[in-house]
Amino acid sequence: MELDTFKPRTRNHGQDEGKDEKHRGSRCLVLMTVCLGLICVLLLVIIILQHISITAERESLFKSYKNNQSINSLQDNYTDLTQKKLELETRVKDLTAEKSQLQRSADSLSQKNLELESIVTSLSDDLIREASKRGFFISHELKSWSESRQYCRDRGADLAIINTEVKQRFISSIIKEIVWIGLSDTETEGRMIWVDNSPLNRGFWFQGEPNNYGGQEDCVELDPTQDPVNNWNDVPCSYKKKGICEKN
Repeated sequence: MELDTFKPRTRNHGQDEGKDEKHRGSRCLVLMTVCLGLICVLLLVIIILQHISITAERESLFKSYKNNQSINSLQDNYTDLTQKKLELETRVKDLTAEKSQLQRSADSLSQKNLELESIVTSLSDDLIREASKRGFFISHELKSWSESRQYCRDRGADLAIINTEVKQRFISSIIKEIVWIGLSDTETEGRMIWVDNSPLNRGFWFQGEPNNYGGQEDCVELDPTQDPVNNWNDVPCSYKKKGICEKN
């Protein structure tokens, strides 16, 4: 009876030990699983951190690249602007030199103009003196043809008779404005007569003149501003002009 009782106790003790070992093995497995999980988490964290670091570095490099491109572009623009500035400065210098040259030329021309004006004035004075010697003078008042003739006759002269080209050129050179000359067809239309009653042999007319426009152009004017030779025109005798007088 005692032997039977002892044997079951021995089997229970062995079972308990087996259970303990099994329990310890389970805990080790759990611990290993936990460690592996932690290691996986740690590796994942490391991978994420590396990815973030790589991304940040790549963005930094990209920004740096863009900044470098911007800097290079600005440098290129600055170089272009500097070149254009140099070109403009050169152009300004050239234009300044041209302006100075033109100013010197203008000053020289002004001086020559003054000299020419002095010569012209001198020549005009000589012509006036020569005209006076030849008995020519100009009335100072605007009058009709007949009034201008009377002005001349009151001073021992008459309206000028022009029967040569030399005389025509001379009179055209001494006057500056339109004047009456001693020619008209008041007595017979179309038959031009000088104030000394001599007929017109040669005329120095504008092209198309005389034309007796309107049927009342019977007196002749001389316009030196248009042509030095062919400058006669028939107009109404009532027009007011100065007259070129010639002493007999």
